[in-house]
Formats: sequence, structure tokens, C-alpha cells
Amino acid sequence: MANNNNLTVYKSNKVIEAGYKLSLNEQRLILSCIAKVKSSKPLSATERFEVTAKEFSAQFGISLDKSYQTLKEVSEQLFERYVIIDNPDPSDKSIKYTKTRWISAINYHSDAGKVSLIFAAFMIPYLSELQGQFTFYLLENISGMTSIYAIRLYELLMQWKTTGTREIEIDWLKKQFEIENGYERMFDLKKYVIDPAVKDINTHSNYQVAWTQRKTGRRVTHLKFTFAEKQPQPQPEAKPASPKVKGKLINGVVKSEIEAKARPGETYEAAAERIKKAKAANVKNLQEAIKKT
Repeated sequence: MANNNNLTVYKSNKVIEAGYKLSLNEQRLILSCIAKVKSSKPLSATERFEVTAKEFSAQFGISLDKSYQTLKEVSEQLFERYVIIDNPDPSDKSIKYTKTRWISAINYHSDAGKVSLIFAAFMIPYLSELQGQFTFYLLENISGMTSIYAIRLYELLMQWKTTGTREIEIDWLKKQFEIENGYERMFDLKKYVIDPAVKDINTHSNYQVAWTQRKTGRRVTHLKFTFAEKQPQPQPEAKPASPKVKGKLINGVVKSEIEAKARPGETYEAAAERIKKAKAANVKNLQEAIKKT
């Protein structure tokens, strides 16, 4: 089995910018199979791609039991999903778009706990022998995302990763996401689509994203995204083992210290709180003294 950390998704930009809507797990399965396509080599119309429940579980951080059920459910509905590719033939400008299924066949192997599928013939040129206009990224960079729009937005931004900015027309984005009949108010689009997607990308991917909006007249018409790859975080130095504390702790203070410093009639809890406050005040005074030097 391939190393899941090295699986790379390659897509023609025509597919990155295509119109479609898939559920989260449909996207995950499609991308898992695309990541297994050898993008620089020919792809036959009968080649099968398999994803096991064990792979799916490990890649997307879900339980193995849920992974079996998920693959079964996806196999029953993915065949009906379609993608709309704009201007598919540069030599024939009269073809404004082509609507095609993602796959031509799919099977769920219940005994083996896996799905096997074949990509639709029309999709093959957009997934294999890619030259020029294509986008790629590691599958693991979207594996933790739970917003269906986050994965799409991440791909759109990766097209422009050399510049770190991309301005997108809202009407075009809604059309390609197939939500043009919803989220008419900018407030709703922001709350249910853009903000969750950006949060997902910032939390789970290798990029950090911020965005602003632009008006044409009085109407917000464009979204401008700025993004940059996250810097690797330095590994913290190993902390020396804390010395063992002898005696019972009460509110974070050793019992023997409380007994030594308690005032007449003071409870253990009250004494512990007083001792902690005194220590905190000493630390604060020391910090202030350092600043003055």
C-alpha cells in the first residue's frame, strides 16, 4: 500500500474550476483515487482504482467501523454525481460546457472492505498526461477538513500559490459550487460558506488564509484572498523531569508547606490560596523590578 503521506492530487485547472457539488466523503473518495493516478502517464478507460476501509480510516482520521459504512454509502450514490467543465474544447468555441459523470463504474467489495471505481472516459484527459495548466497538492493537506467548501476553496487558491493572492467573483464562485440559488445575503454566504471554509483551511492545511471583500457600486461582488504557506514550527526542547513532590497537594500547595505557614484557625484550603497568591505577587514584583533595571 502506498504511503498516504506522499499521495499527491493532480488535476487539470479545468476540473479545479469546474462546477460540481459532492458530499464530504464523496470528495474524499474521489480525491483518494485521483491521488493514485499517475498523472504524467496514459490512463486507460478500464483502469480501476481501489480504496480500502483501512486506508480511508487512516487518511481521514475516522474509525474503521465508520470507514466501512462510509465507503458503502458513497458507493451507492457517487455514480450519479456529475461535473460541468466550461469551454472544454479550445478548438470549438461553440461548446460552452460539457456535463459528465465523474466515474463510469463503481463497486463495493463487502468481503474485502473496499471500493473500486473507474473514471469516466471524458474525465481521463483532465487527470492524466497533464501538461501546462494543472494544479497539485498533497492529499494529507485536505484530509482533516470537514467543510465541503474548504476543499474546493483550497484547490482554487493552490492555482495561485505562486502569487499568494486571488480575487474571485462571488457569482462565479456560487455557480461553480452549485449554490447560486442560495445564500443571497452576503451575511449568510460569509457565515455558512466562506468563514467555515477559511477556518478549516487555516486549521488543517499547510496554508494560512485571510480574506476581504470588494464592492462594485453598493453591492459586494468579489472576494479577495491572501494566503501563505505556514512556516514549520520549531520543536520544543525536552523539558527536564520535574522533581517529585513529596506529600499531598491541596489546591496546588504541598500539605507540609501549608502546615508550616498556616495561621491559627485557618483551613488548609484557605491557607493554600493565600500561599499561592503570595507567591504570584512575589513573581510579579520580580518581573517589575527586572523591567526597571
